[in-house]
Amino acid sequence: MTARTITILGATGSIGASTLDLVRRERDKWQVAALTANGNAAELAKLAREFGAQLAVVADEAALPALREALAGSGIEAAGGAGALVEAAARPADMTMAAIVGCAGLAPTMAAIARGQSVALANKEALVSAGDVLMAAVAQSGATLLPTDSEHNAIFQCLAGNDLGHVRSITLTASGGPFREWSAEQLAVATPAQAVKHPNWSMGAKISVDSATMFNKGLELIEAHHLFPVGLDKLKIVVHPQSVVHSMVEYRDGSTLAQLGPSDMRVPIASCLAWPERMDTPCDPLDLAALGQLTFRAPDEVLFPATRLCRQAAEAGGAAPAVLNAANEVAVAAFLSGQIAFTRIAVMVEEVLGRYAPAAPAALGDVIAIDAEARSHAHRLLELA
Repeated sequence: MTARTITILGATGSIGASTLDLVRRERDKWQVAALTANGNAAELAKLAREFGAQLAVVADEAALPALREALAGSGIEAAGGAGALVEAAARPADMTMAAIVGCAGLAPTMAAIARGQSVALANKEALVSAGDVLMAAVAQSGATLLPTDSEHNAIFQCLAGNDLGHVRSITLTASGGPFREWSAEQLAVATPAQAVKHPNWSMGAKISVDSATMFNKGLELIEAHHLFPVGLDKLKIVVHPQSVVHSMVEYRDGSTLAQLGPSDMRVPIASCLAWPERMDTPCDPLDLAALGQLTFRAPDEVLFPATRLCRQAAEAGGAAPAVLNAANEVAVAAFLSGQIAFTRIAVMVEEVLGRYAPAAPAALGDVIAIDAEARSHAHRLLELA
């Protein structure tokens, strides 16, 4: 069997590491075309050598000399800068894992989609900020878009080719994050160290804070709105602390299908890599008897207003989701650096949405401009604080 080619955008991050772990276990089935990273030249070079990548790219051009030095004599091509990221994504590959965090991943993801092959999407911002633009590009190129987030991958599996017209509702599950049992008084003095200690998942700082605020689930609702267009009124969120049921789809006949699995991103990643087949993972099987019980409850949008703000942005459409996403990124960074309180994150996002309402983006360049302007509004609010 001929090996499939794969490009991993964001190879040194948590999603990239999990993807490469699965590729490592089936080396004969994969040929690595390109690996990219932001600025960790040493780790990127190590991975490029291990997997025999044809190309290694650092987004930070200042790290390019170190990358070239680390790859000297390997025959692996090295490149740097935003343009090089896009060129790497545009190279032929059977599968592209789009896992660059933030809006830096927008242009490379769009370049991969334009190729018209399979793209495993782990970059939230691509669908949140540029959902209409991205889905139009998918329709034009004929690319296969495979959702990698555990929730959206679960929905994808539960739909399994069924007609969306038969769907009564889709429910995204949320762990509730580390603060799900906290009071308003406790949330007001929550620290970054506490916010990044997720009880179930091992994730980066930004996404861990998003989980703590529930913005992560709100952003996923916006993503689901684009991926599975059943109407916002049919998209629900429920808090499920055990993170065993990853999402559910209810059909018009009353049947509800749920996808269950361990809290390990290698499960949804494997689903994407092997689709439409299945592949082995090293993840432990579920022991439902040991778990004992699975619990569910409605989200508290008074203590955690993020899901309300995200639903309102999705209802407004146009540029609102991009503005929300940009403002949230600035607010989270400010919280992590100690500039603002945890409870100020959602307040800042709502304030930026109230101050900046540009026209709907028609192309990727519009999305990037809206993102930049929304960040400027958010930074001005920080200066006034």
